[in-house]
Amino acid sequence: PLFQGLPLNEKEKLHLDEKERIADEAVKMIHEGEVVILDSGSTTTQLARRMKGLKNSTVITNALNIALELMHSDLEIILTGGALRKDSSTLVGPLAEGVLRMTSADKLFHGTDGIDYAAGLTTPDIVEANTSRAMMERAGENILLVDSSKFGRRSLGVICQMKEIDKMVTTRKMDRTEMKKLNEMGIEVIIV
Repeated sequence: PLFQGLPLNEKEKLHLDEKERIADEAVKMIHEGEVVILDSGSTTTQLARRMKGLKNSTVITNALNIALELMHSDLEIILTGGALRKDSSTLVGPLAEGVLRMTSADKLFHGTDGIDYAAGLTTPDIVEANTSRAMMERAGENILLVDSSKFGRRSLGVICQMKEIDKMVTTRKMDRTEMKKLNEMGIEVIIV
């Protein structure tokens, strides 16, 4: 069965320890002066909380809650605009995608609702999947932040195929076969 998703305030409570460990690792990948896209989500929100001390960098986001987290930091914040998905604090759709097409970023940090090796990265909302895909097209490096609960789950909207990811920071313990499969797709896997 397809996974239907949960509101952001409920997602933030699930697997919190894993999300915090992932965010602790991900913040180390951001360097001064970089332009970073943060897609909406509970793990990217944890990353935003760890970015407050960074300087001379720009964050592009479609997440209202992430923009609010970073509002009193030294980071430059660009909101995409778009139609608001209230349950996830996410701006999506053609307006968001239009703004994204006018940008270029060093890195994208994003999560997903499901990882299925055949279907790829998925989310319950097709419009949100399209906006996430537009983010991927604008970033030099695509970094997936994903806790162990997301594996083997799929939803309606396909964001991308697995091979389109550059790095994955996860808490999932992988056997040699799964790690080899991901490495053959060109994905660097960091387990925290």
